[in-house]
Amino acid sequence: MTAQLLFYIIIGILIFDYLVDQFLEYLNAKHYNDTLPNELQDVYDTNEYKKSQAYKLTNYKFGKLSGLFSIILTLGFILFDGFKLVDDFARTFTDNNILIALTFFGIIIIGSDIITIPFSYYQTFVIEEKFGFNKSTKKLFFLDKLKGWLMSAVLGGGVLSLIIWFYEFSGANFWLYAWGVVTVFSLFMNMFYAKLIVPLFNKQTPLKNGSLRDKISAYATTIGFELDNIFVIDGSKRSTKANAYFSGFGSQKRITLYDTLINDLEEDEIVAVLAHEVGHYKRKHIIYNLFLSTLVTGFTLWLLSVFISSPLLSEALGVQIHSFHIGMIAFGLLYSPISEITGLFMNSLSRKFEYQADDYAKETYNSDDLICALKKLSKNSLSNLTPHATYVWFHYSHPSLRQRILNLKK
Repeated sequence: MTAQLLFYIIIGILIFDYLVDQFLEYLNAKHYNDTLPNELQDVYDTNEYKKSQAYKLTNYKFGKLSGLFSIILTLGFILFDGFKLVDDFARTFTDNNILIALTFFGIIIIGSDIITIPFSYYQTFVIEEKFGFNKSTKKLFFLDKLKGWLMSAVLGGGVLSLIIWFYEFSGANFWLYAWGVVTVFSLFMNMFYAKLIVPLFNKQTPLKNGSLRDKISAYATTIGFELDNIFVIDGSKRSTKANAYFSGFGSQKRITLYDTLINDLEEDEIVAVLAHEVGHYKRKHIIYNLFLSTLVTGFTLWLLSVFISSPLLSEALGVQIHSFHIGMIAFGLLYSPISEITGLFMNSLSRKFEYQADDYAKETYNSDDLICALKKLSKNSLSNLTPHATYVWFHYSHPSLRQRILNLKK
């Protein structure tokens, strides 16, 4: 295989991925105006349903524009030797391979983020604002960007430095050391993400004593589940949309409720949502997901080790000097079809886990309150209630609202 052929394969993969994604979005958009099924007739009134349709259509049109911009930018960057230009620039500062890679990725990541800021700004302060979701300020928006860059530099840069260092001293066996580091890092983040990372962006406070906490404690007692770490996060500082999630395990397990969730739902509905989150823990979904993601990471790193030493990867992107970081970029582009396949599997498994968590809530609390909660959450976020089945299969990590309700009513 020649570098030129590899170059054409990369271009072909990028264009194919873009066309498939646009086709799926088109299929999904064709169902925006479908009549709501009987199970969902009470989610929206007439005006609310029109608003949800307008929201979906606005996002669809905006997504087509941003997607077209992204593919043109990516292809243009490759065709006009953008990676070579950035690599040459990074090499003017140092001869150290690790520092060259850090400079290279820093320019690529921050540069692409800056270029796309107008799109995320428009999404937040025009579209989300128009439909009543945005609560963020311009100061908070840009502060989040700066914090994100800093976190990427510290965490991402640290892991990348170790991977390159492993490659330089162990050659093709670097993937074993890298796999170990990434696994430990993933475990650490899963355990302490809520304590270390979330506070950089949001304020978390323990759920206050009162009737809601009493109901949660009573539920936890009935299932023999120790649940002391219940926190409320100030999600309303950015959006009116609500959420809840479970994180950590062992002594570090905690449930986090958005303040918007507490404002939008009745107390029994909140307990039902919490029962669903407890179901994820009881069914060991966190551990299964961590185990599977570790296997996928190991496979990916092993496959990278097979090809990374080939100069063809760097040459395919116009860089004649064999470079680990350029090889990673080329490998990532070539790996995307495999990534799509593993993503489909993980989404399918995730949807199965959601059914199991719903079943747990139904068995240990009740299904009616959970159904009411799911309907309110969908209504308040103007969710798409009639997604195309193929789109769900490709993109949804959760079953559609109708599928969840049908399952809960069994």
